[in-house]
Amino acid sequence: MDAAREQWGTRLGFLLAAVGSAVGLGNIWRFPYVAWDNGGGAFFVPYLFALLTAGIPLLVLEYAIGHRFRGSAPLSLRRLHPRAEWIGWWQVAVCFLIASYYAVVIAWAAGYAWFSVGTRWGEDPEAFFFESYLGVTEPGSLGGVRLGVLLPLALVWGLTLAVLSGGIRRGIERANRVLIPLLLLMFLVIVLRAVTLEGSAVGLEALFEPDWSSIGDASVWVAAYGQIFFSLSIGFAIMITYASYLPRDGDLTGNAFIAGFSNASFELLAGIGVFAAIGFLATTGGIGVDEVARDGIGLAFVIFPEIISQLPGPSGLYGVLFFGSLVLAGISSLISITQTYIAALQEKFELRRRTAVGVAGGGTALVSVSYATGGGINTLDVVDRFINNFGVAAVGLVEVVVIAWLIRELPRLRTHADGVSDLRLGMWWVISLGAVTPLVLGWMTIDNLRTEFTEPYGDYPLMFLAVLGWGLAALALVVGIAMSRARWPDGLALDVPGGPSDHGSNRREGRP
Repeated sequence: MDAAREQWGTRLGFLLAAVGSAVGLGNIWRFPYVAWDNGGGAFFVPYLFALLTAGIPLLVLEYAIGHRFRGSAPLSLRRLHPRAEWIGWWQVAVCFLIASYYAVVIAWAAGYAWFSVGTRWGEDPEAFFFESYLGVTEPGSLGGVRLGVLLPLALVWGLTLAVLSGGIRRGIERANRVLIPLLLLMFLVIVLRAVTLEGSAVGLEALFEPDWSSIGDASVWVAAYGQIFFSLSIGFAIMITYASYLPRDGDLTGNAFIAGFSNASFELLAGIGVFAAIGFLATTGGIGVDEVARDGIGLAFVIFPEIISQLPGPSGLYGVLFFGSLVLAGISSLISITQTYIAALQEKFELRRRTAVGVAGGGTALVSVSYATGGGINTLDVVDRFINNFGVAAVGLVEVVVIAWLIRELPRLRTHADGVSDLRLGMWWVISLGAVTPLVLGWMTIDNLRTEFTEPYGDYPLMFLAVLGWGLAALALVVGIAMSRARWPDGLALDVPGGPSDHGSNRREGRP
């Protein structure tokens, strides 16, 4: 089985894919605002601490599971312990839901790259986005399919499924060798232009001026851990799946540090570019940075079009670069998210790759159409909120608690990681996963539950939240449990490629 399993062509290919998965839309439109809103320059202290005590330790954990047990998340967790398989399927179900709406946001960005030529959003970008482009209707009302969203959505899924059909080395690795360098190049151009704008220093000062009093605020630390957790693609099957294609001598710990700090570096770069541009808009408008700064969809599709419209010179070109960067970052992440359930279904039901891509990927594309409607943005907003808070965070918490506390597999996984890595794990890794990470994730989950029960999200009707929020979050868990009951092909779930012993001693002893 292992001999026939696909592998990454090079270490660089794996790292580009891992970084491509981590560097997504949230790095560009979420991190800058979170940093500014939680102490500015002082935020980087809890951020770095969270990276070292949660981000990288969780990356090593998931790399070790995938690399040791050579399978998709459900299969690897099943081989780790028979009662852990359902967690993998829960993760896969969460990925399916995320992919279904994530692709639509990429489609918006692709549409806006086209609108940037001639700044077609006019003098009121907010009205253009919500009314002219999306045609937003009331929550619960479908509103009809929006052709301007559907066409780029079809292109997004066509490109994604074409890449996935090529497999690991000829598809995903080749794509990321183009996507990630191109993304970095395009975003560097944006940042260099942004820092030369009038008022850019005002925005950068707002971002980096430290509020040291915030260090004592527990919510700032929770925000730092939340940003690390959601931006590194940990806790929901991706890194387990990707690590399963590493060669037997893959350096797990070294790869985790490189991927973790590469992601952090891009977030810092994004912060500089975004707040330099926000400083320009605030200065030209004679208003404060706090009146301009926002995150998420509002930043990307309302604030940045305003900035682009006021740029001197070829503003349309910078619009194409900015929204093109969003497309590249989104596509690389969408590929990784979709690969998780394609791999799982391929193994569980012995499907050929192209069949699995057509069934699983094509099925997600069809579900995506429901978000390309007038009511799609309301549905997307609620599903994203609940899947992130009670899907990704919850399954990450359960994964760590089960592995560290219940089945107590950290020592074996640490031995495996040390066996193939140049950098050996110390007690910081065990303490981080055994205490720090579950406590922080537990606090985040409890706090999210408290918030939802005391202040229902947004102005949405309770039934709308119950069905599309709580309902879909619960459905992912139910699907996970149900899928774990289905039988694996004979012997596959028990067959750990390479035998029961951990690998890597040859590296330390200098043998080939």
